[in-house]
Amino acid sequence: MKKFDVTGFGALNIDVLYNVNKITHEDEEAFITDYDIFCGGSAANTVIGLSKLEMNTGFIGKIANDHYGKLLLKNLQKENVDTDGIIIEKEGRSGNVIGFVDEKGNRALYVDPGVNDLIDISEINMGYIENSKVLHLTSFVGNSVDAQESTLDRIEDNITVSLDPGRIYAERGTIFLKNILNRTDIILINEKELNYLTGKKYNSLEERAKVLEEYNIDVVVVKRGEKGSYIKDHGENYYMEPFNVNCKDTTGAGDAFNAGFLYGFIKGKDIQKSGEIGNFIASCCIQESGSIKGLPEISELK
Repeated sequence: MKKFDVTGFGALNIDVLYNVNKITHEDEEAFITDYDIFCGGSAANTVIGLSKLEMNTGFIGKIANDHYGKLLLKNLQKENVDTDGIIIEKEGRSGNVIGFVDEKGNRALYVDPGVNDLIDISEINMGYIENSKVLHLTSFVGNSVDAQESTLDRIEDNITVSLDPGRIYAERGTIFLKNILNRTDIILINEKELNYLTGKKYNSLEERAKVLEEYNIDVVVVKRGEKGSYIKDHGENYYMEPFNVNCKDTTGAGDAFNAGFLYGFIKGKDIQKSGEIGNFIASCCIQESGSIKGLPEISELK
């Protein structure tokens, strides 16, 4: 059985990204200036970032036997991500995301989950996960969260679990995520998502991060965009400054940060250095369009 530094477990999507003059609100109009199609999915973006840093990576997810599914599978293989854990559904459609990116790099996304939400625990090869140092989880729109929970019930304690809940999971709150949070070692979440996850009664970033201590999460990482990142590690608080670069597109920035942080963690770097690497990888990502085009190779890592 192959051994992996990180195995991703999340949705696989084709991202169709439209460049627009502005992100519209209700009853407003905008116009499209350009568009691109990319292979995406939060966990997939992160393991691709890790693969570019010469980490051994694998993936658990589901695609349909359609054009989008074949593109997603081929893309992972091209990026040296092991795909033996991917389930191919004979019928249905692969997941896709329609996104709109404005001139400042801000975005709005609409998710069509397709077969992503049809994963059953019986389809998952547990031996595949048990040969991984880190299992990295990201969100599903529907019932595949049950497969994630069942997986966490079955894996050994020596496997580190990292979680990027995204807005989909964060908006459902800590009660919904309780079973996953209780087995999470590292949570990687952006500031808005942290606000959704913890509710309205907390006034500060530090208070919200402290809420997650009751789940015995070792490391809380809050991604703050142009403000950098905040990391809470066993009572110690760190504020990491961002890299000053020109932002073209924020799509995938959080996933890129995850790749850098997990790389540092696996390499035995301290929390501050891991946060610095995360900020650097994210800064590379946002200088290009799409989620993976700007991800650096190991030779570019400072």
